[in-house]
Amino acid sequence: MRKRIFLITMIALALGGIISAQGSSEQTLKVALANHPYGILLEKKIPEFEAETGIEVEIVKMNEAELSRELQAEFEMKMSSTDVFMTRSLQEGRLFAAMGWYLPLEDYDYSDYPQNACNGICYAGIPLIVPIVQEWEVLYYRKDILAEAGIRVPETLMELEEAAAILNELDPDISGIAMRGEGNAAVTQFSSFLYNFGGRFIQDGKAVFDSMEALAAFRFYGRLLYNYGPRGITSMSWEEIIPLFQAGKIAMWADTSTFYEMVINSDVLDPEDVGIAKFPAGTQNDSPYFVTSWGLAISSFSKNQENAKKFLEWATSAEMAKIAMLNNIPVARSSVWQDEEVLAGINPELIETQAHAAANGIPEDRPNMISVQEARRLIGTVITKSIQSGGLNTDAARLAAEMAQDVNNLLEADFETYGQY
Repeated sequence: MRKRIFLITMIALALGGIISAQGSSEQTLKVALANHPYGILLEKKIPEFEAETGIEVEIVKMNEAELSRELQAEFEMKMSSTDVFMTRSLQEGRLFAAMGWYLPLEDYDYSDYPQNACNGICYAGIPLIVPIVQEWEVLYYRKDILAEAGIRVPETLMELEEAAAILNELDPDISGIAMRGEGNAAVTQFSSFLYNFGGRFIQDGKAVFDSMEALAAFRFYGRLLYNYGPRGITSMSWEEIIPLFQAGKIAMWADTSTFYEMVINSDVLDPEDVGIAKFPAGTQNDSPYFVTSWGLAISSFSKNQENAKKFLEWATSAEMAKIAMLNNIPVARSSVWQDEEVLAGINPELIETQAHAAANGIPEDRPNMISVQEARRLIGTVITKSIQSGGLNTDAARLAAEMAQDVNNLLEADFETYGQY
């Protein structure tokens, strides 16, 4: 495993270099944030923390993939000056934990977090991450466009396809539906389709996304986007889809709940035209993913651990969680979801989708493994081929079986016992 990780690190260094930095002084913290709604919120609020504590904070901010890649390079080379960082337990968590890059957080009070939110934050029984953001898949839709077509909000995947077909014919400039089409990025949002068709990524220690149920999900996803998605969808992730949805170029969009605030913050879109519904039920299940998508952790390399812990407590406090919720960022703390002021100020449709996902959701939106990035690339290949063929790829079973075997090889190479996080 270490040899393969070192090679990946060398590639990361060649592509983007490590996060630069001079060592932190005793009263200075270096905090790495993702370009994510919670990261954006923290960046705005950090001056308040500095004023309260006298601790200076140096902020490094980048997109989520770059953050993971460059932190890995920095930690692998043991050149880190990062003290606190945003992290994804389901993306880099198993690797960072196995390599000892997280500082244990046994003194943190996790009593205000649901068990669902805490899945995956421990390694060998030791908590390493504080959950901050919950995500689940929802169906965004343009109320004005559906109303014009006389279509009710789809409750099943079959109804979703029927609605997309009708909406796609309304106007040549409007696509009936969009989901992420770029393979790697698509994996997380494809997961709810996979689960609702009765499939899984990994089961009993082996990759099973070549099952009949999984193949049905791949074909459905590909057919939907090929027939009713926007042109160029195989190169699109959420960054490209949001402005199209806001501009009325897309009638329905399945993606994470976290983007609600970003969606309605538009000069060209009336927030009243945006609807949010639970992810449609499938042929086998009604179980979208429900995950702790982002958390905060302290680097085991930090030379300023006491101040890092002060920042962690502040950044993950109930007060900060309430501010996040009032800004339509779904958080992990349980108490905030019972706060009357929060409930009065948040879209009730979002609350309804959260309740459904919390009760029925599956706590993974990707294969939970050390080499998750490579696994996502392999699974993404199957997704892309399915989109390109309109779900009619006659070689889909063979391709999925090959990719599943490659994922099994990754699990074996990392000496991993799947599920023992």
